[in-house]
Amino acid sequence: MSALTFLIVALIKIAITLGVLLTVVAYTVWLERKVVGRMQNRWGPSRVGPFGLLQPLADGIKFLLKEDLTPPYVEKNIYLLAPGLALIMALTSIALVPIGPVIHLFGISTPVQITGVVDAAGQPSDINVGLLIVLGITSLGVYGIALAGWSSNSKYSLLGSLRASAQMVSYEVSLGLSLVGVLLMSSTLSLSGIVHAQQSTWFGVIPQWFLFRGQFVAFFIYMIAAFAETNRIPFDLPEAETELVAGYHTEYSAMKFAMFFMAEYANMVTVACIASVMFLGGWTGPTISFLPLAVQAFLPLVWFTAKIFFFLFLYIWIRGTLPRFRYDQLMAFGWKFLFPLALANVIVTAFFVAWRA
Repeated sequence: MSALTFLIVALIKIAITLGVLLTVVAYTVWLERKVVGRMQNRWGPSRVGPFGLLQPLADGIKFLLKEDLTPPYVEKNIYLLAPGLALIMALTSIALVPIGPVIHLFGISTPVQITGVVDAAGQPSDINVGLLIVLGITSLGVYGIALAGWSSNSKYSLLGSLRASAQMVSYEVSLGLSLVGVLLMSSTLSLSGIVHAQQSTWFGVIPQWFLFRGQFVAFFIYMIAAFAETNRIPFDLPEAETELVAGYHTEYSAMKFAMFFMAEYANMVTVACIASVMFLGGWTGPTISFLPLAVQAFLPLVWFTAKIFFFLFLYIWIRGTLPRFRYDQLMAFGWKFLFPLALANVIVTAFFVAWRA
């Protein structure tokens, strides 16, 4: 593949990925409002378009047309930078996630991944430390929240950003440790390599996903830490409206507020993608041999999409079920229970891998 062809393919993949991601973000909001409405015996969006399907478009137009206020007492440059920083970090991390295997179109072979390429053997290959880069990029998102709270020059915003910073740093430790067991078993930091390590099956039917190979405790830790990382109920203390008005984005309006909103939901999608890749085999799934070959070619994307939908639905289900923790309970749970459990999982997995070797 020539350099020009590679550039064109990369730009096309970036455009498609961003378009799909932003569409998923918009309709995750719609899905959340409909599902929670169903749980609470009310309608949810129902007026704009059939079943309220055009509600995300109406909300986007509303944010664009609302008056964009900038309070006079803020640190203006940092105040304006913060929402963009949070959104950029949230959208960038998806670039390293392998969404599917190699596809062949118009004589060009490329994996369904922005940073992925095809090696000399025709196999998908990506950055060999992709997981570390994803964790690094997502961790930088806390700067947007911290700067938003500080630059707003408001006590409620500052308290919200301090809570978010402490919460994200604390649970980032457990989240990272929960992935160490998978890395020990797969012997690679490449996300594509981790997916390939889960492609085999037991008895030709049961997939050998790491969730079924002794990493169910790590999966449990990852999901709890992910809820805290994305500031979702029951870990939404940085935005606790009963205590902090709206937390770190209290002083934001119009599109600047919408950018924080989009960053939160984009982070949810990224967390779901990483969970799928690390514990559920990514795009791999049962082979349905009786289907036509043309249909089977789309099955990897179907399996990956189904897993992402499962995680997003779990997010929404938990929101409609659990109450918010107190902040001292939140921090104590992270450091006194989740962190020791994650360490114990790493030690047990390391012993198991050494014994198998």
